[in-house]
Amino acid sequence: MLQNHAAASPATERRILRRAEVEAKTGFKRAHIYNLMSLGKFPKPVRLGIRAVGWDSVEIDQWIADRLKERV
Repeated sequence: MLQNHAAASPATERRILRRAEVEAKTGFKRAHIYNLMSLGKFPKPVRLGIRAVGWDSVEIDQWIADRLKERV
């Protein structure tokens, strides 16, 4: 039972992704990400500080999964 939990843990790990990580995961650059957000087609970031934002990793992973489902 412990092995199943350990195997599932990395897939469900929730963390805050900074913009560079989001760009790497999606293949999009800053301007396109912010354009998609303004259209309501990309997850909104979480404010981390005065000049810092990050995205929920689970929301980004789900967004990517949804795009891949559209392809099929």
